[in-house]
Amino acid sequence: MKAKKLRDFVETAVTDLKGQNIVIMDISKMSSIADYMLVVTGTSNRHVRSLAGEVEKRCKEQGVAILGMEGQDGAEWVLLDLGDVIVHVMQAATRKLYDLESLWKLTPAK
Repeated sequence: MKAKKLRDFVETAVTDLKGQNIVIMDISKMSSIADYMLVVTGTSNRHVRSLAGEVEKRCKEQGVAILGMEGQDGAEWVLLDLGDVIVHVMQAATRKLYDLESLWKLTPAK
């Protein structure tokens, strides 16, 4: 799946499960690790797990390889590496603490 299509596919998955404050950043010119980074907030450990699990499930159904997945146990921050798209599913306090948007000093891709 092409990077933009994968980015949109993941956005749909987290939107369908009521992910909050979705931010998509184009990091293609700043990093070779991925083209896009998607950050989404979940309201609780269960919600974070559900959001990450839904992305994982839909990717597997479409034959998209998940290169790595970390953080499911504590579920304060789950990271999914989909190759061209990196997905950060975070609880609000964790997202505020790490403030990835400011760290990357980017504006949303949309």
